[in-house]
Amino acid sequence: MNLKIENKSSIKVPGDLDKTVASIFQVIPAEHTRGLQRIVFVDQISMDARLSALAGNNNLPGLYHPKQGIMQPWLEVAVGALLPPDSFFKRLAARLNFKANLAYLLISLQAQHYHFTLAHGIKKNQYEGKIRSYSDKYHEQWRESQGGWRAKLFKPLRPYIEKWAKKLRTRYEAEQRKA
Repeated sequence: MNLKIENKSSIKVPGDLDKTVASIFQVIPAEHTRGLQRIVFVDQISMDARLSALAGNNNLPGLYHPKQGIMQPWLEVAVGALLPPDSFFKRLAARLNFKANLAYLLISLQAQHYHFTLAHGIKKNQYEGKIRSYSDKYHEQWRESQGGWRAKLFKPLRPYIEKWAKKLRTRYEAEQRKA
């Protein structure tokens, strides 16, 4: 991994940030990160002229900065959005889910980089679905690589649990249509 990691955040993150980011990008093929220069961790993402359209959402968790002139593309991650300073229980839940949330965020930002710069033949209205499926695929691979004995224990039961969840979801949607 040749990405430079800059931590400009004053918020203390759980665990070793460099090791976590390295484990996330080990799952993604190296050719998909070609051209990506750095990942910057900040407290909050500052709103600039480009983000004036998103003025209602000033708590963005991450932002992909595409190539502009000689500046290579890079990722910006707001630690304040991933670890909110609200109540004790929200802070506890955010710290427990930090690695998984960071993994999904970095993979989705990297998916934007991949689809905007390297993948061709995709129309503008198709980006969201492609990025979501790419993120889900690689987040699943990362989660399986991070899983310990519990993941190995429950892996044979997953198809049955997913089938049961699908059945419950269709039943719930049918009840919602009736009401």
